[in-house]
Amino acid sequence: MSRRCFLRTVATGIAGAVLTLPGTAKYQAILEAAGACVAKGQACLAHCLVLLGGGDKSLGDCAQAVNQMLAACGALQSLAAQASPLVGRMAKVALDACKDCQKACRPHAAKHAECKSCMESCAECIKQCEALAT
Repeated sequence: MSRRCFLRTVATGIAGAVLTLPGTAKYQAILEAAGACVAKGQACLAHCLVLLGGGDKSLGDCAQAVNQMLAACGALQSLAAQASPLVGRMAKVALDACKDCQKACRPHAAKHAECKSCMESCAECIKQCEALAT
């Protein structure tokens, strides 16, 4: 199993476990959107790192933006799973991180499927975050 497949499997399993926790129905949409961002972002970051390691510096901004989005969406996912009163405030941070990530992935989306997938998951998370941000 490749590292990418392993990460996807782990992320999907964690997201599935989180989605079955009591009290998550209130935040179901943001859990799914943030979870997709985390899963797709991990694949994108892994792809960027491989290319950066091979000398392709054009993906440096993308890798940095994805890494920051992963931190924000991971925190949002965790808070939403707890039905925390901090979800709205974290959604603001995740919103900014997803916008930055989407912008950084856009130039690479036509050439790299991982960037395109990450960009698309950020677009959905942006919609969900806008609905929750307080």
